Amino acid sequence: MKRIAVLTSGGDAPGMNAAIRAVVLASHYFDVQVIGYRHGFNGLLEQEYQILQSSDVNNIIQRGGTILKSARCQAFTTDEGGRQAADNLTALKIDALIIIGGDGSFRGAVHLGRFWSGKILGLPGTIDNDINGTDATIGYYTAIDTALESIDRVRDTADAFERIFLIEVMGRHAGFIGLSAAVCSGAEQVLLPELFTDNLPDLDSLAGHIQTAQKIRGKCSYIMVVSENIWPGGVMDLADQLHQRTGIDCRPVILGHVQRGGSPVSLDRILASKLGVYAVEAARAGKTGIMIGEHNQQMVEVPFQDTWNQAKALDPYLLHIQQETFDLEKNSNNP
Repeated sequence: MKRIAVLTSGGDAPGMNAAIRAVVLASHYFDVQVIGYRHGFNGLLEQEYQILQSSDVNNIIQRGGTILKSARCQAFTTDEGGRQAADNLTALKIDALIIIGGDGSFRGAVHLGRFWSGKILGLPGTIDNDINGTDATIGYYTAIDTALESIDRVRDTADAFERIFLIEVMGRHAGFIGLSAAVCSGAEQVLLPELFTDNLPDLDSLAGHIQTAQKIRGKCSYIMVVSENIWPGGVMDLADQLHQRTGIDCRPVILGHVQRGGSPVSLDRILASKLGVYAVEAARAGKTGIMIGEHNQQMVEVPFQDTWNQAKALDPYLLHIQQETFDLEKNSNNP
């Protein structure tokens, strides 16, 4: 193996740069040249790349975002796009391609494999942590900390004015950030897509939970963490409805893309470094069509299709903690 390519695709995540750095340094250790494609799969189609030297990855382990940039690429999903990408990889004599991204990126990897015979490996890079087969994805731990810091700050003003605050976090199809942030911040309520697969939460029960909290603790702050897009009209509409039901000031806070930025925390830097180095070793060993993940502190090789064909489950004990700690109905007779 003489030449490895790497790209970042889809939503950016803190720790992607750490993964790029690991791929470059490990490749150079084995005397393998590294090509970095820019702007995701667009770079494959447009042959937009740069040769990555060790000096190019100095001091990027602490940086958020991705030095290779990222983008969506509809043109790549066509057969013509797949063939063009394969031809470009062949023209550069690329032996293996490492793709850092989420399930959409891995579907793109499978698509590319229909037209190109080189080795294709993936690293899970998404703050949503919704990739099956790995305990955590690159960027997830930082996103939790970012959400947590914001919620802690909101709690201060919520206490000062004894208000309800609805904090919308990312994860439209997966509640990993929402659940972890709710438990860590001591939020009184959390709304997650996994908890309401058939029906929306009942507005009366949400308002009743708030009123019970007020009955037990007196006038106080109340934090509800809400995954994005779970409520029609969003948290602004939900805040208005709860205000009307309870008569208590209710303010929405949408954290948005701030959760995707920032310097990666230590756990994301470690995870990205381990996965990046292992991916280079796996490529040199002839492995292909797999995502490199970590399970129980062991590196694992997961076929691409297995990363999306089964929904990743939330931590059941975290759910138990969140639900039991704030089961106010049970405790209403023992204030």
